[in-house]
Amino acid sequence: MKVTKKKGEIPYLERDISWMYFNRRILSEAEKAPVPLLERLSFLGIYSNNLDEFYRVRVATLNRIIEYEDKTIKTERETAIQTFREISRLNALYTQKFEETFTAINTALRQNRIYLLNEQELQEEQANYIREFYKTQLIGSTTPLFTSSFRHFSDQPDDHIYLSVCLQTTGKTKKDFAIIALPVQSYGRFIRIPGDDDRICLMFLDDIVRFCLPLIFNGRPYDHFEAYTFKFTKDAEMELDSDLRNSIMQKISKGVKSRKNGEPIRLVYDSRMPAVMQRHLSRMLCMDRWDTQVGAGRYQNLKDLMKFPDCKRDDLKYPPQPPLFKTDFSGDDSILNTIRTRDLFLHYPYHSFSSFLRVLREATIDPNVKAIKMTLYRVAKNSKVIQTLIAAARNGKKVTVVIELLARFDEASNISWSKQMQDAGIKVVFGVEGLKIHAKLVYISGRQGDIACVSTGNFHEGNATRYTDVTLFTARKTLVKEVRHVFDFIEKPYLPVKFKELLVSPNDMRSKLLKLIEEEVKNAKKQKPARILGKVNHITDRTLIAKLYEASAAGVKIDLVVRGNCSIVTGIPGISENIRINGIIDRYLEHSRIFIFENAGDMICLTGSADWMPRNLDNRIEVLTPVYDKEIQTELKRIVEYGLKDSLQGRQVDGTGQNIPWENEDHSLFRSQSALYHYYQEDIQGITTNNIPHE
Repeated sequence: MKVTKKKGEIPYLERDISWMYFNRRILSEAEKAPVPLLERLSFLGIYSNNLDEFYRVRVATLNRIIEYEDKTIKTERETAIQTFREISRLNALYTQKFEETFTAINTALRQNRIYLLNEQELQEEQANYIREFYKTQLIGSTTPLFTSSFRHFSDQPDDHIYLSVCLQTTGKTKKDFAIIALPVQSYGRFIRIPGDDDRICLMFLDDIVRFCLPLIFNGRPYDHFEAYTFKFTKDAEMELDSDLRNSIMQKISKGVKSRKNGEPIRLVYDSRMPAVMQRHLSRMLCMDRWDTQVGAGRYQNLKDLMKFPDCKRDDLKYPPQPPLFKTDFSGDDSILNTIRTRDLFLHYPYHSFSSFLRVLREATIDPNVKAIKMTLYRVAKNSKVIQTLIAAARNGKKVTVVIELLARFDEASNISWSKQMQDAGIKVVFGVEGLKIHAKLVYISGRQGDIACVSTGNFHEGNATRYTDVTLFTARKTLVKEVRHVFDFIEKPYLPVKFKELLVSPNDMRSKLLKLIEEEVKNAKKQKPARILGKVNHITDRTLIAKLYEASAAGVKIDLVVRGNCSIVTGIPGISENIRINGIIDRYLEHSRIFIFENAGDMICLTGSADWMPRNLDNRIEVLTPVYDKEIQTELKRIVEYGLKDSLQGRQVDGTGQNIPWENEDHSLFRSQSALYHYYQEDIQGITTNNIPHE
């Protein structure tokens, strides 16, 4: 555990170590026997995919800091080295657990008549099928590269899986080495092959290519083949961490060797690979002492497990939870007029994203609507949102879309959509220089009254089925006016803008949050009701954490649901003994941000896009809105309180990394996501469920 212990500093768990603890919680879901078998495979895939991105971005940043040997950043470099070593230690432990879990799941698959066969387990019919598959399809996609013909391999893409092949002829001592890139993008990672009876037989593409090695090298004198998988991860060349001091970012950006093509920073290989072959790969990838080299199992790049075939076995997946349609969004009356009379909210994926699309579609065809403005951070592949906006522009509406071109790993998609929108007559704004636009906003201007929408999640149809997010619709004039001002600021950032109602970063969100926490401290000291409830993705901002410690020391009860990075160390007498944090991993990714302050009995409720990280408070445009509607306040509070009761999927987030199962106050078994779905079902459909099935 890497916790700050220097005199005068607050207890602080390094962000990247806390992320490792978070990803371990995902791996834990794959270990749990009660989780449906194919879902356990998916959790393994999520774990692997997360780790890849973590190394591309976060560990790459650590490497840059470490490589920049300058006395002016001595403290930061020492911290980076300690953090890197702890990450390496945890990664080794977790890799072993990953392999054990994959083996256990593979055994369970066979018990369910699903067989992941390797090249040595094939019946003759299956072998013939694979030979034919090679001749008709694979032959043009598996051309080997002999390593004697090139010295460097670092220019190859890092989203592939590779086979390193050792070739030898009987009677000769000389060995040749070749590399084959597996054509996963063309054929998928898992290939269905014939099975007998009711057996479903699959093979990794890796093993199919292993089996076909004599065919691939046909015409050469080799008669002995050894093949081992490997993968590597490159520096994604993201901007340096905004948590660092600007001066340090500038120095490192200029001082570290160029990474034009993104240098490899991690090599993961089959631990059975001969040492000479592993060293050869390391040289070809130009790995140095601060790059990560990990011996793992037979298969790498197991993010592909997220796309494991369903095998028509719905019984091995989560039971369906079709999204619900709230009554407010289901009638024949104008939904825009309904919003003008009272605030509405949606909670995805429990509520259907189609309800949001209905609001947007009505604005598109309503002759009284003059303009639509919207922020987009991530966009679905076949975005109905953008299709609707294009229709609005063609219907004569003045449509403005603020799109973030630097949304991590979605840059190309966002650029493509931008061109399509511009061609349709939409005004596309690419944001503010130096600030990512992460706020989730819609502004609808109409003769009958303006409407605003503030959301915690991207307006993305796919995400709305996998992420938990809330969206607030309002026609309150003060809020709507200020949402419009946010767009004014984005389009004309040189204009001075002040916000009375909204909390907007980088303007004043930090100061307003600190003030809200300070008020709870004052109330606690006066023996008035004082409590902070929150649900957020990440908490790493030192200033806010210090203020939360101050509140805890003053007797303020602080109960949080935090999904990912969390630098708070709980349970320290006199500092954080009044702070409890639950981390929930379940079928949906917890993504909503909700903050509730007791405020001496006059509750203040906020929701929006911002996490409690320096980047969100200082280097992005983010928006939190107050929620004034009492019913919606109650609903948002319910979401947080259900999370704090979740003993089945929750884990204690305390800074230790032990991820101890959460225990609620009444020691009952409770699953928040199931309970919320059943609650909404009862509310919408009038179902009487006195005993909601929480498990």
